[in-house]
Amino acid sequence: MSLPTILDLAHTLAGQGVEDGGIAIDATVGNGHDTLFLAHSAGPTGQVFGFDVQEEALAEARRRLRADEAPQAPVQFVQAGHETMGQELSESVEGRVGAVMFNLGYLPGGDQSVTTSPDTTRRALDISTTLLRPGGVITVVAYTGHEGGGEEARTVESWVASLPQASFRAVTYRLANARNDPPQLFAVEKRAD
Repeated sequence: MSLPTILDLAHTLAGQGVEDGGIAIDATVGNGHDTLFLAHSAGPTGQVFGFDVQEEALAEARRRLRADEAPQAPVQFVQAGHETMGQELSESVEGRVGAVMFNLGYLPGGDQSVTTSPDTTRRALDISTTLLRPGGVITVVAYTGHEGGGEEARTVESWVASLPQASFRAVTYRLANARNDPPQLFAVEKRAD
């Protein structure tokens, strides 16, 4: 047995929230790895929404999806920040989303000056809780090695700790002995009513 990586565990936890035919959101598309995972998890009758501010990220995600031949949900990409989910998605998805995945920071291989920020991430997380169905999961992978990353991780940690226990279960996973600012995973499950 080996311990899962942060990203593997994020996929495992998000996958438990996505039902076949369900709805999922990749709040930070990046290179499309989580988008593809969610599209497989939701299956051909599901729906995935992907948000990113950079066209470069959306183009790479589209390429990744086209190259994969396994059955997958259709993906609707939105070139906008994750904090716009509430305006961009119809009210029909509210309370029906099985998983929302965040990978914070910058686009790997892209412009490192374009990053997620504590303020917009906090707003996106608040919106995500209203979109989740009971049993749905939010995963947040926070990278602290870039300028502003530590502040953003602390913002997420504070947000997670503030969630009411009666409505949400929350965990944090990090590598305790790793060097060079390893990522942290925060996961939240919306409790059933």
